[in-house]
Amino acid sequence: MKAFIFTEKMKLSDLLSVNHHLILMIPRFGIEFGFGEKNVKEICEKYNISTSFFLLVCNVYTYDDYLPDKKALLATDMRSLIPFLSASHDYYLNERLQFIESYLFKIADNCESKYGDTLKRFFSGYKQKVVDHFEYEEKTVFPYIDALQMGKPSKSYNINQFQSIHSNIEDELSDLTNILIKYLPCNLMTKERVMILNEIFHLSDDLNKHSLIEEKILIPYVEFLEKDNI
Repeated sequence: MKAFIFTEKMKLSDLLSVNHHLILMIPRFGIEFGFGEKNVKEICEKYNISTSFFLLVCNVYTYDDYLPDKKALLATDMRSLIPFLSASHDYYLNERLQFIESYLFKIADNCESKYGDTLKRFFSGYKQKVVDHFEYEEKTVFPYIDALQMGKPSKSYNINQFQSIHSNIEDELSDLTNILIKYLPCNLMTKERVMILNEIFHLSDDLNKHSLIEEKILIPYVEFLEKDNI
């Protein structure tokens, strides 16, 4: 863990100066821009957000080698965990993937059918996998965690079941970028292709951080809850 991690006394605007990618993450907490010189603690109190969890997410999204140790994890107020993950699901499905799809299909429509149909079919299949992945978490995992947080354990489910089937949905995006870079005709909509590749790379990075939060923060936290509810 590095010594320059973010703290609650830092101005929120300074966090964005260090990592401009946080601009896309902050709205998932319901935070609106125009926060002036307020520090992180002041902003979190205004929006009723767990300050410790907000800082945890900002640090994960900024520093590649940052992960909280067990002591720090147990000291973190996790009431904002599920709302943040749900908001991220909504952002990925209804903003990023829709945007990518709209431009990707325009590119596909300008290809020969053997290229365009393959591109559409691959993306549609990937999008459905993402929908299924998030739907399982929203309908099964998150309600289970909510119940645990209220002291209501389940006899038929535990977090190991989630861990055993959890997959990194960002991995297949590399196949999509390969199609766009290697296999489409070289003179086809170069400007649009560069733009959409940039979007896909950004989405892949974001999904990687999302998976990291679920695997290295959510799962250990829920394991603690399960032991606490025995």
